[in-house]
Amino acid sequence: MASVAPPTPTQPPPPAAVPPTPTPAAPATSVVPASATSAQAQAAFSQILPLELIDECIGSPLWIILKGDKEIVGTLLGFDDFVNMVLENVTEYEKTSTGIKEIHREQMLLNGNNICLMVPGGPEGVSDDEDDATQDL
Repeated sequence: MASVAPPTPTQPPPPAAVPPTPTPAAPATSVVPASATSAQAQAAFSQILPLELIDECIGSPLWIILKGDKEIVGTLLGFDDFVNMVLENVTEYEKTSTGIKEIHREQMLLNGNNICLMVPGGPEGVSDDEDDATQDL
């Protein structure tokens, strides 16, 4: 049986294990299946964030549906990251036991926690069938 000689001081120690260098990650891209239509492909690449959409509505009328049987129509003046809003020329609609109560206000600061739905352009874009449904509120 052959014996292995211990390393002598003149021999260099074996090289340490070197971790592999990481390869740079490829940039994130949207993958659209080959069977997708051109409209689907365009929609995948043209995304808009919610706050960007609200920012485009500044100066425009908004129809806002709130928690608790209230709706508001007004012109958006500004908002913050919590979607607290400043509105002008506001009409507030509230369902009561006697019917729908309308309150007109010059300006309003609306807490974003109360918002359920916002419709840019206001209620003018609603069809007659949908408008009848909101009358029943």
